[in-house]
Amino acid sequence: MSKKVIIAGASGLIGSKLLNILLSKADYDEVLILVRKKLPIEHKKLVQLVIDFDKLDDHAAAITGHAVFCCLGSTQKKTPDLAVYREIDHDYPVKLAQLAKQNGVNQYHLISAIGANSKSSNFYTKMKGETEDDLQKVGLKCLHIYQPSLLTGDRKESRPMERVFTVIMKVIDPLLIGGLKKYRSIPAQTVALAMFNESLKNDEGVFIHASDKIKLLA
Repeated sequence: MSKKVIIAGASGLIGSKLLNILLSKADYDEVLILVRKKLPIEHKKLVQLVIDFDKLDDHAAAITGHAVFCCLGSTQKKTPDLAVYREIDHDYPVKLAQLAKQNGVNQYHLISAIGANSKSSNFYTKMKGETEDDLQKVGLKCLHIYQPSLLTGDRKESRPMERVFTVIMKVIDPLLIGGLKKYRSIPAQTVALAMFNESLKNDEGVFIHASDKIKLLA
């Protein structure tokens, strides 16, 4: 029996790493990616579905398989309109989860962020927290939520301030011990590998992985 997985956000930092892992491993026979425009990648296991995320319902029949990996996300620089920002980081992941639940998908994996809290006064951490809360209400058989701290890795777009913080974190990381370990920077490759490894298990329930725990899963 063939096994299919889906990635939303395959062009991003974590999503692209995850895509490479899924295509290189023999555990899955089909990798469907939901994209706004086709990626310049060819592989016998890869299927690209170009969609308008505002019309996810139109593609409901395609949201099937073993697992959905949601790596969608934006930044305030790329999406200054907070309503659009919320659509990308909250509405699309929740809608995708509802379709996955409706079609009997076994697992749903979400990239969230460290500090996610629906009661936060910060727009970003509040929105991430609300997304986590609303996903848990969907009633998925297995929900994995990953809360990485500062991500390191080669991005396609320029983020000068992030490069500065990455350099700073190289100095600070060793000083973060005990309960502060979860604030250490983490490679995107590590997060992607943790997601892949967790997808191979047959767990049921809700699992929230803080940044320091993600490293142990990779």
